[in-house]
Amino acid sequence: MIKILKYTEYLYLVVAIFSIYRIVTDWNVNREGTYLFMFFAVVSIGMFFFRRNYRKKFEQRKKDNQL
Repeated sequence: MIKILKYTEYLYLVVAIFSIYRIVTDWNVNREGTYLFMFFAVVSIGMFFFRRNYRKKFEQRKKDNQL
């Protein structure tokens, strides 16, 4: 299960990178459409750090219970 949590963290980073790419490429063409991608980028980066923190706490709790 820990491996799945680790992969989902990086999935959020992929979404953030794609959103930032779309912001950069579409900024001069369709500025109103890029605001949605800004939202996705911010939320994805926030979720990356949230999930990472949650996974590390879960690993620490599992490690403490084994001792």
